[in-house]
Amino acid sequence: MSQGLGQGPVTARKSDGLKGTVLVPGDKSFSHRSLMLGGLAAGETRITGLLEGADVIATGRAMQAMGARIRKDGDTWIVNGVGNGALLAPEAPLDFGNADTGCRLIMGLVGVYDFETTFVGDASLSRRPMARVLDPLRQMGVQVKAAAGDRLPATLRGPKTPTPISYRVPVASAQVKSAVLLAGLNAPGITTVIEPVMTRDHTERLLRRFGAELSVETDAEGVRTIRLDGRGRLVGQEIEVPGDPSSAAFPLVAALIVPGSDITIRNVLMNRTRTGLIVTLQEMGADIEILQARLAGGEDVADLRVRHSELKGVTVPAEQAASMIDDYPILAIAAAFAEGETVMSGLDELRVKESDRLAVIATGLKLNGVDCEEGKTSLVLRGRPAGTGLGSASGAVVKTDLDHRIAMSFLVMGLASEHPVAVDDVSMIATSFPGFIELMTGLGAQIA
Repeated sequence: MSQGLGQGPVTARKSDGLKGTVLVPGDKSFSHRSLMLGGLAAGETRITGLLEGADVIATGRAMQAMGARIRKDGDTWIVNGVGNGALLAPEAPLDFGNADTGCRLIMGLVGVYDFETTFVGDASLSRRPMARVLDPLRQMGVQVKAAAGDRLPATLRGPKTPTPISYRVPVASAQVKSAVLLAGLNAPGITTVIEPVMTRDHTERLLRRFGAELSVETDAEGVRTIRLDGRGRLVGQEIEVPGDPSSAAFPLVAALIVPGSDITIRNVLMNRTRTGLIVTLQEMGADIEILQARLAGGEDVADLRVRHSELKGVTVPAEQAASMIDDYPILAIAAAFAEGETVMSGLDELRVKESDRLAVIATGLKLNGVDCEEGKTSLVLRGRPAGTGLGSASGAVVKTDLDHRIAMSFLVMGLASEHPVAVDDVSMIATSFPGFIELMTGLGAQIA
């Protein structure tokens, strides 16, 4: 899928007020999991609002390679699943491109089966460590052959009978939690995941919806214990995927920093594990009005009206990172236009994203005139409220390092900077936000 611009530099320039009402693509996390569980469940699953980005399509192809039948009928994706425990051995390696979520979750889903499955990806995904998922799978009896440092390519072979485990997640990671729970679907007995810091809970919600026996207990200190009864029956469902809050973040921040802006973003997922950015921006003084809050498909959703705001720097506590880990690049852009200092900490997870996202953010900010300091797990910025001096008068180009969120964030920066901001490539934006540039230009953004 393409942005229509392909590879090569793209530039964003200072724009007039953004106006209009938009609908962002379906939530990526929700889309991955809907295809996986629909492909595993007995019967038919019908999915509307699915994110049709390259990452999610890679997950769909992997499920097809293991026996699921997937087709599109109008705006609805129809998935005929194989039944829990009945995945087929794929005839070729599963290629996930740049899709880290799809790769790690399907490692859990199929890794415990008594056959070999090989996982491959593009250059970016092949740099990313998989040990955090492979370690608990090894405890369940999975044999692993992987490149140095537990990286791709990796081949997994499950045991005759997987061992259910009790696993305390060492880092705040919905991917690790989900991989273990998905592996537990094919293990006899109870698989337990202990989560000291709550992360996005779409896996738990969808597992219950598809019929899994799953319980969640939270103690007085907020530690969650999730128990899954394995080898149960999953049944196809009707799924409506809400809009992705991490995609909504880009037009949202653009409206906050471009004077005269007033936009509405419809049908945004408002799950409390995903709203850290909105909470932080409101603390900074953002005018974000939450309209028509409602339940849709078992999830909280709402429309967001966003108007240009005078932002002030804040300190973002480390414990907030789990609810907004994908949103720090665009938060850094908002902070670049805020009065005073913004301090972000607890960012170690950014070192192992599609890029070393913390380093790439800091380098791009400095290239475009932002006063910032990169720490080992922190970022400190001192903003310029009017964008004076920001951007690059010389035409210097931000190196995105194949990272879609870096590309979109710096294009948003250019809409309010004194000078243009250019990024070296936008082709990878299709992994999460097909039509990003078209949506932004439709609101009045100057991107070409």
